[in-house]
Amino acid sequence: MTEKLQALKGVRACVFDAYGTLFDFASAAARCADVPADRRAALTTLWRDKQLQYAWLRTLEDRYVDFWQVTGDALDFALESLDLARPALRERLMDLYLGLEPFAEVPAVLETLRKAGLRTAILSNGSPAMLEALVSRSGLKPLFEAVLSADAVRAFKTHPKVYQYALEALALPAQAISFQSSNAWDAHGASDFGMRVVWCNRYGQRRERLPGTPDFEIRTLAELPALLGAD
Repeated sequence: MTEKLQALKGVRACVFDAYGTLFDFASAAARCADVPADRRAALTTLWRDKQLQYAWLRTLEDRYVDFWQVTGDALDFALESLDLARPALRERLMDLYLGLEPFAEVPAVLETLRKAGLRTAILSNGSPAMLEALVSRSGLKPLFEAVLSADAVRAFKTHPKVYQYALEALALPAQAISFQSSNAWDAHGASDFGMRVVWCNRYGQRRERLPGTPDFEIRTLAELPALLGAD
């Protein structure tokens, strides 16, 4: 543990990805009774995959639209692919996406970090309205100093402009920030940018072959405070 504490010495702020890290993106389909139970997992996977692909491709093509439209476009593709395309179902799923459930350990972890004097923020591809809905509906809004959307720079992660935006918004250097993401591509991107990074590998993924190397790998955010000496 001593080596871990030394490795994250000097961290002043913990910045979190939102989707899959703080909030369970699978909870939208899981809570929708109108999606057949045997297709909920497939819908979640295809919806998420297309959401990310569309975000990355739009950034590459310099054809930005906000994450709400990207999310809706991805859902349309997934519903049509699974023969579930119905306007009422689409509307219900999009509303559920605004109120995704936080993972069980998240509230206590955030409270622990704040009590230890660490600043806390979100840095997400989500649009400002999406993120406002998430933190408000979950009751977590008071636990964040800042909720930062990639919409401010009109590009999606892993574009360096998104990570730079967090530095500017928090007025901190990269090495004073510990960035947490369950998305390996995001963890690598933030590390390559220069942030200290903790990869929350919730889904037991293999390591990516990408630039950057996360400092630590954990399975849930419950392990984070100990890495920062905040437990």
